[in-house]
Amino acid sequence: MPTAAARPPVPPPFRSFSSYKISPHIHSKLRVRFGKPSAPSSDSKKVDMPVEFLPNARRRKIDPTWRGGGFSLGVDLGSSRTGLALGKGYTPRPLAVLELSGQKLELRLLEIAEKAEVDEFIVGIPKSYDGKETVQSNKVRSIAGRFAAKASERGWRVYLQDEHGTSVDALDYMIDIGYYLHFSIRGLKKSTRRGKVDAYSAMMVLERYFSISGLGTELVLPKQLELQERLRRGPYRDLDF
Repeated sequence: MPTAAARPPVPPPFRSFSSYKISPHIHSKLRVRFGKPSAPSSDSKKVDMPVEFLPNARRRKIDPTWRGGGFSLGVDLGSSRTGLALGKGYTPRPLAVLELSGQKLELRLLEIAEKAEVDEFIVGIPKSYDGKETVQSNKVRSIAGRFAAKASERGWRVYLQDEHGTSVDALDYMIDIGYYLHFSIRGLKKSTRRGKVDAYSAMMVLERYFSISGLGTELVLPKQLELQERLRRGPYRDLDF
């Protein structure tokens, strides 16, 4: 058995996503889930939607001088638990795990977003290794569609981000952190370990989103024209603040 000194060095927590593999099937263009999606383009600089609808990471990539935008909330939806992570243009951090569903989950997400100055939600959508969607993908789309209508009332945008492989990345990351901080996740209770993985999976969704500057991210656009206009105007601003 190799000694501790012989082990390879482990990067500190919250390292760059450049050390993780990104699925090769991610599209090279931001898409809008409203009507028929546009065909992928090889021009990564092309903007095919109103700038107000672009995710924050994409706007920062196009215009490095842009200083607008709030925090991004990564969301890893599950059947019984939802993992959350928070970030703003740089390495995000795991935030919480919610054991809620339906309207209670949606209301809690809105409360957290308001307190954390969030203006966009990056929701992980599960896909197969070859980029095809699954039964679970349809469930996530349904939940994201309902939530997007409520979020848009406050000018907040909801995007879908391919989350294929993020759960494995999250577990590997936790193992690395455990070695770095001298503890083992295998010593944690199964429920505790699963809960932590959910939050770190949400963090990996955000890591991927930031690392590709929002390319391949899919906007969930409400069908109501008044809600679309609300998104164009952006989040409410407290002029007295």
